[in-house]
Amino acid sequence: MIDRFRVHRLNIPLVRPFRTSFGTETVRDVILVEAISSDGTSGWGECVTMSWPGYSYEYGDNAIDVMTNHLLPSLRDCGDDPYDVRAAMQVVRGHPMAKTALGTAMLDVWLRERGQSLASFLGATKEFVDSGVSVGIPPSESVPDLLAEVEGYLAAGYQRIKLKIEPGWDLRPVAAVRAAWPDIPLQTDANQAYQRSDGEHLALMDEFGLLLHEQPLEEDDWYGHVLLSRACATPICMDESIHSVASADSALALGACSIINIKPGRVGGYLTAKEIHDLSYDRGAPVWAGGMLETGIARAANVALAALPGFTLPGDTSASDRYYKVDVTEPFVLEDGRLRVPTGPGIGVDPIPEVLDDLTVWSTELTLLG
Repeated sequence: MIDRFRVHRLNIPLVRPFRTSFGTETVRDVILVEAISSDGTSGWGECVTMSWPGYSYEYGDNAIDVMTNHLLPSLRDCGDDPYDVRAAMQVVRGHPMAKTALGTAMLDVWLRERGQSLASFLGATKEFVDSGVSVGIPPSESVPDLLAEVEGYLAAGYQRIKLKIEPGWDLRPVAAVRAAWPDIPLQTDANQAYQRSDGEHLALMDEFGLLLHEQPLEEDDWYGHVLLSRACATPICMDESIHSVASADSALALGACSIINIKPGRVGGYLTAKEIHDLSYDRGAPVWAGGMLETGIARAANVALAALPGFTLPGDTSASDRYYKVDVTEPFVLEDGRLRVPTGPGIGVDPIPEVLDDLTVWSTELTLLG
């Protein structure tokens, strides 16, 4: 039985600035939630918010407030069953990243007490998952700098390259990468940076044989994505638009996309992420695991999820050193371009105590009694 939580807030410098169409990060504002049972077992979850509401309306300070003042009170009488935990938190509308952090920490305890891995619980079928890498927009906006970065990732063994794009930084860098490496799996990610009127422009990239264009339009522009799916031979993938099983069902049924990026933090946890996988798998629609610059805590859980059979495209399940010189857990390391699926109880990893202490800038303890 869970009787208290600790919230740990960390600042972890990135190995290089990570720029997308919505902003640049140089230090990752990380929130880890530790659920502690009455017998002293700890479970861990990660809140993948950013420090400001750029990618999502959720952000660090907001998530801590929601967890403390709204989600924890909803859990007082629900017990530890993962599905009961998810149902209890539905009294709070939205805030999936905060829900994922609490729910995953409690799920981790529940699984550890049963000696079962998250991968086994979810129904994983793989021992390793193919690893792709997300390449941000170079601060210099220099194509040679981009090519040098991509070359380094390919030399490290990454099996797929994803290029962040925005208006003014799209055709030229994609053409350059494709010319340099004609056969690598390559895709783009716009993070909602384009308009419906850009369909003809995006279609100019069809010649590059891309795996997909990820989230070109605003998350609520469903019909716009239908139009782009018709305008482009390159498949359209939805990311920020997918918040639930129902939204995934609608996206596929309407033809707004044919591929789905599954991020547990965006959909409210690993139970819902698995359900979206199952729906997509039944429809024959490929899915892949997105990333949010996670530490080893969420990375471990994401790799377990990505080991399900419907994850047929390499995801953003990069090695720890893609983002951090020092991870809070033992680092995830590429093995022939893949990451090993954790097999230990729960998520299969724990923070290294001295590293956690060194990176933590704030912490607090919370109880289910308020």
